[in-house]
Amino acid sequence: MIRAAALTKSFGATGVLRGLDLDLARGRITGLIGPNGSGKTTFIKILLGLTAADAGILSFDGEAVGRDVAYRARIGYMPQIARYPENLTVAELFALVKDVRNDDRPLDETLIAQFGLRDQFEKRFRTLSGGNKQKVNAALALLFRPDLLILDEPTAGLDPASSAILKDKIIAERDRGCTVLITSHIMAELDELCEDVVFLLDGRVRFAGSLSDIKHRTRQTTLERAVASMFIREVA
Repeated sequence: MIRAAALTKSFGATGVLRGLDLDLARGRITGLIGPNGSGKTTFIKILLGLTAADAGILSFDGEAVGRDVAYRARIGYMPQIARYPENLTVAELFALVKDVRNDDRPLDETLIAQFGLRDQFEKRFRTLSGGNKQKVNAALALLFRPDLLILDEPTAGLDPASSAILKDKIIAERDRGCTVLITSHIMAELDELCEDVVFLLDGRVRFAGSLSDIKHRTRQTTLERAVASMFIREVA
C-alpha cells in the first residue's frame, strides 16, 4: 500500500533519510523500529505530508504522493503526545475534528464507548489525566475508519485494561483490511501485535520482513533480543 523509493531528506548539513526504500503491505501490522535519530519520525512526517522529501518517490495505494493531498483523508494518526486546543471540552474537540474533516462516511465510535469517554465529554481537555488524553487521542485517530493507521507509542500512559482495549481494536482494524504502522520503544508490545518489522538505522532500512524472519535470522526468540542483536551487528 505504501512504497518509498530512494527517499532522501536532510536538515541543513544533517542527512536524516539516505535513500530509504520501503514497502508496507496492505492489511498488515508493521512495526517501525530503530534508535533515536534513525529517521522514523521524518519518514512518518513525509508520509503525513507535514514535510517533503528532498528526493525519491513516495506512493500511496499506487499513486505518487505530490501536491494532491487528498490521500491524507484516508490516514488516521495517533501522535505520541496529544496536542489539541486545551480550552475546548472533549465534546467540542470531537465536533471540531468532525467539522474540519467534513467526511460524511459513517463514524467509528467504538473506542469512545469502550473507553467510557462520553463521561468526559463536558470536561475541558486540559483537565484530563494523561491516560484520558491518550484515550481521546486514540478515539480520534480511528474515528474516520482509516485505510492507513499510524500509531506513535500508542499505549503510553494507558492502564492495562485500556491498553488491552486499544490492542484489540488495532487487531480488529487489521482484520478489516486497514494497514497499520506502529512505532514504539516497547518491543514486547510490537512482538505481540506486529506481523512485519522494519528496522531503520542512519536513515536506511537495515531489515524489512516478517517478525518470524527477523527472529530466525538473529536466532533469537523475542523481538527485543532480535533487534539488539541486529543493531550490534550493524554498528560493529
